[in-house]
Amino acid sequence: LDGYSFNTIKAVVSTQSTGDNLGICHLSTGDMLRAIAKEDSPLGRKVANTLSAGALVTDSLVIEIIEANLQSDACKTGFMLDGFPRNLVQAEKLDEYLEGQDEPLNNVIEFKVKDDILVERISGRMIHQSSGRTYHEVFAPPKVPMTDDVTGEPLMKRPDDNPTVLQRRLDIYHEQTAPLITFYEKKGILRSIDAMQSPEKVFEDISGHFKS
Repeated sequence: LDGYSFNTIKAVVSTQSTGDNLGICHLSTGDMLRAIAKEDSPLGRKVANTLSAGALVTDSLVIEIIEANLQSDACKTGFMLDGFPRNLVQAEKLDEYLEGQDEPLNNVIEFKVKDDILVERISGRMIHQSSGRTYHEVFAPPKVPMTDDVTGEPLMKRPDDNPTVLQRRLDIYHEQTAPLITFYEKKGILRSIDAMQSPEKVFEDISGHFKS
């Protein structure tokens, strides 16, 4: 997901604007892997190198991380997976795990965005690291360049948010992730959302789906 849709997902989970919390945990594989990448360990360095190249980490590692988090108390009443599964192997392993827990997946959301728009959105993204607040050079600039509006602390740009790495990530998406659309369509649980709309309309569409 680009930052635009990522913040929409966080809003749907907490829905602070309406005061109507869904009461589920939000698991972002990207956040979890970037946390591991900061560790001064062989695994941390390996994950960091993989992410900076725009490649994917091994299925076994991602699945292990997801399963460990799904067993936490925070996810007992439900969960939203962000950035997982990314290929058919991961999807099948997830189904196998959830069926063993008698908790099959019941909703999958696809954000439909043109590739060139994704590149524009992501390459201009800026992040406040400790809070996760996201800004954009064009669409949502901070009041002071490269400075968080709330804390006044400096913003950062992720090293993999550049056109070369982004194109690699898009190539991987079309090759490995796009087949999941058909996979979940056959299960009857896929909902496609037009993410070319305003953030408010995307939020409305997702929220309406979960409340219907």
